[in-house]
Amino acid sequence: MSSERLIYLPLGGAGEIGMNAYVYGYGKPGKERLILVDLGVAFPDMDTTPGVDLIMPDITWLADRADQLEGIFITHAHEDHIGAVAHLYSRLNVPVYARAFTANIARRKMDEHGLDPEVVNTISAWPAVTKLGPFTVGAVPISHSIPESGGLVIDSPAGRVVHTGDFKLDENPIVGEAFDPELWADISKDGVQALVCDSTNVFSLNPGRSESDLGDNITKLISEASGMVAATTFASNVARVKTLAEAGERAGRSIVLLGRAMNRMIEASVETGVLKNFPAVIRPEEAGDIPRENLMLITTGSQGERRAASAQLARGKFRGLELKEGDLFLFSSKTIPGNEKGVIWIINQFSERGVDVVDDSSGLYHVSGHANRPDLQRMHEIVKPKMLIPMHGEHRHLRQHARLGEEKGIASTIAVNGMMVDLTGDRPTVAEYIDTGRTYLDGSVKVGAMDGIVRDRIRMALNGHVVVTAILDEQDEPLGEPWVDLKGLAETGKSNAALVEIMEEDLNQFLMRAGKKTLKDDDKLEQELKRIARQSAQSEIGKKPEVTVVVSRMR
Repeated sequence: MSSERLIYLPLGGAGEIGMNAYVYGYGKPGKERLILVDLGVAFPDMDTTPGVDLIMPDITWLADRADQLEGIFITHAHEDHIGAVAHLYSRLNVPVYARAFTANIARRKMDEHGLDPEVVNTISAWPAVTKLGPFTVGAVPISHSIPESGGLVIDSPAGRVVHTGDFKLDENPIVGEAFDPELWADISKDGVQALVCDSTNVFSLNPGRSESDLGDNITKLISEASGMVAATTFASNVARVKTLAEAGERAGRSIVLLGRAMNRMIEASVETGVLKNFPAVIRPEEAGDIPRENLMLITTGSQGERRAASAQLARGKFRGLELKEGDLFLFSSKTIPGNEKGVIWIINQFSERGVDVVDDSSGLYHVSGHANRPDLQRMHEIVKPKMLIPMHGEHRHLRQHARLGEEKGIASTIAVNGMMVDLTGDRPTVAEYIDTGRTYLDGSVKVGAMDGIVRDRIRMALNGHVVVTAILDEQDEPLGEPWVDLKGLAETGKSNAALVEIMEEDLNQFLMRAGKKTLKDDDKLEQELKRIARQSAQSEIGKKPEVTVVVSRMR
């Protein structure tokens, strides 16, 4: 009989940044009791996922074993860790556990989706623990760019796992809990079987800086500005929002929060007690009564999101407010790779209006929420794990992080999505491979990445689209000529004649020559009409469009 094992299985977030979902299990192979840590989203782009609203992990493997799942733990309230909980909850139907601020956000999401918010349980910080099946789980406070992040201590009969979640070693974080090295040393003193650790900033070679380093720089920048000031950051970075607001207040400016997410996060922070003494704010409609040089706007949209407040201001007026020549716009944020186009568009739009834009290239106005390489090495030294499993990073991040562990004699492995790792022995070993993928929220429905819907959308975007319609009578003879509708294609080609006319003529010539056998066979007819339409377009305009054929028969 096989003995029990402790397993780790990433379904998202390992080999990519975003869409975090990590399964832990203990028991006999195939019969393990399971817990899920985080259930997040990634965001689409027009190049690879046009029209998609959100990207979520494919949880089919876990949903098929929902009767083995004990519960879901959420480490913090960033969308890449919490964003899919309400979308996918009905497939899992187990209790959700999170600390107060994160639980507040999770309940709001459940409520928005018509689900029972009471399935979300608020847990206290370590040493409080939750017992589920063979697991005992506690949330250890750790600093990050959002309040009440909790690294998880996961105890099982096979030993203790420390799952850091996203973290930084900030001992003065402005809002939220400071990193406490003594606490982390204490939870590690009796031995840690595995450290499953954030890898995002493994290539940043200098120690991370504290949130408290920024206040003076931001205050100086705002105090020296002559016109209206606007600043953007992640709405969830409540500490940064407070730093910006306090800097504006010190510079004698009234503060306006712009964007639903910004207001929602500040509201949740005040409700749960993690945010105290936030400067007074005024409503956008009150700002018109205040001189421009006495206003500071704090806006959503630091990643160039086109519907967020920053992009709206870049287009012109938003909520009655407008940035003009001589005003200042500050990006107190880092641009996530992939979002550069949207951010550069905003910068250029403001530039055309004469607005001065300041970004983080100087390092004066933003600090990362993730541990840099020296901080990761310090965490390794504090925890002293038997083995290291890098997570939350692209493959290059995981590989470099594993290398750091091996250099210090810590058994390490690169575990990407779908790779089930056995943590039971002295070294991590691959137990099996699981099919993983992505689920797209497309409008109001969820579709699989392999369903072909987005692939077809990309092909139409790249190649254009042609609809060919042909009608046949009761004797299977063409009734009139076929006709063509074009979308996304040039109207004329090298013949200087209308592409529609050339294509219709080529299609009609085929129908006139086609034999009875072809004309009676819908599949054959569709195949040939599609081939000829693409051939005509290739000849005239050098493109092979996607073609839809509609054959109607008179009966």
